[in-house]
Amino acid sequence: MLILIVVRRASALLMSMFLCVIPLYVQAQDVGQTPFIVEQSLKVLVGSRQDRSESLAAFEQRGQTDVVPVLIQALRFNPQDPQLRAVLVKLTGQPDQSWGDWMLWQENNPQIKPFDGFDLFKAKVATLIDPNFSVFLYPGVHHSIRLEEIAWGGVNKDGIPSLDNPVLLNAEDAEYLKEDDLVFGVSINGDTRAYPLRIMDWHEMFNDVIGGVPVALAYCTLCGSGILYETDLGDGKESKIFGSSGFLYRSNKLMYDKQTHSLWNQFTGRPVVGFLTGSKVELKTRPVTITTWQQWQKHNPKTKVLSLETGFRRDYGSGVAYREYFSSPELMFPVSVDQSEHLAKSYVFVLRVSGKEKAWPLSDFRKSKIINDKVDGLSFILVGDEETRTVRAYQGNGEVFSTGEGDVALISESDNWQLTENELISSSGEKLARLPGHISYWFAWNNYSQAGEFAR
Repeated sequence: MLILIVVRRASALLMSMFLCVIPLYVQAQDVGQTPFIVEQSLKVLVGSRQDRSESLAAFEQRGQTDVVPVLIQALRFNPQDPQLRAVLVKLTGQPDQSWGDWMLWQENNPQIKPFDGFDLFKAKVATLIDPNFSVFLYPGVHHSIRLEEIAWGGVNKDGIPSLDNPVLLNAEDAEYLKEDDLVFGVSINGDTRAYPLRIMDWHEMFNDVIGGVPVALAYCTLCGSGILYETDLGDGKESKIFGSSGFLYRSNKLMYDKQTHSLWNQFTGRPVVGFLTGSKVELKTRPVTITTWQQWQKHNPKTKVLSLETGFRRDYGSGVAYREYFSSPELMFPVSVDQSEHLAKSYVFVLRVSGKEKAWPLSDFRKSKIINDKVDGLSFILVGDEETRTVRAYQGNGEVFSTGEGDVALISESDNWQLTENELISSSGEKLARLPGHISYWFAWNNYSQAGEFAR
């Protein structure tokens, strides 16, 4: 999400605004009608200095860890409160640490359960930030992820606006693009489109119909992952339209559908908070390619491409959005990740096949642009380029493939092949289908795979 400036450079300003507005709102909502522990929790976050002190003292005397999620959330907005920090240390037995480290500790200690009514507290705090958040978090809301791990991303609901059925140009009319600008390339049923990252970095979501198929590109800039989903659930109802909620879960955006306002995990394509939670709904993925505009246009001369006329005023210059974040090895929000083999922000290609996932670091393509591999007995071929973050995956036929002459030619043990966006085609007419996959930072795939998020 586009929150680098908001979170890193203006946190003090945000906190001052937050504390100025919330006490008035709390009084107007008659906190006295809420359960006592919720009332005390709200005072810890937004009460007067005396109220905060009294509530913290009461929590310390009570001695139960079910208020720890409240204290961790309060620490984000009041990191210098010595009493708050001391009570956290006392209740958990952990050393004093930053909000980010406490979030990591909380992620890794799921046995710490919040008190009954925490959903009410979470909902009240959310609406203090943005009243529109009330459609996402409310008392009794169904959820399959821990509410205490949901973090505000620094923007309001739709603060990062989606592009819905955006204006497209013919390739020759896209004079604003540079040859080395990266694009998301999509081709469905002969309909070929390019969505430049320099635009999508500002919007993180498009809803469109490509080749007659309703789709959405769910792009999380924080985790470097753009995933193309079909939005027709096959239930006879209208296709889902998605937007950015303003919330994060483990440094990954929580998108939402505009029909039910359920929150969806961007990385798994599953609803995790709200009406659709537990419905076993899962979005089907489609292939999407990251490559340079030069390469995409070369192989798809009839492509359409996003116009700068998006309806929003943004600086769509090359490399403008997220320049600092993309060039830094650091994450913006806390998330547990195993970095023993790969750094958190190393790029990987994630393949989704047979209900399972596997990831390959893009560095594997330094030796060869072809990787022959298997998942659960299914063979496939990866064709990649680390420099441009370009990887395409195809179903294999059991043969070993290697590069041929030219950048779209492959050779198997028995035939010559031509690479297209939808399939590999042999000189004898055999076809091997494209498989859905996408690029991601290592930390995102590692965290969700280790947590078993992909299993049913």
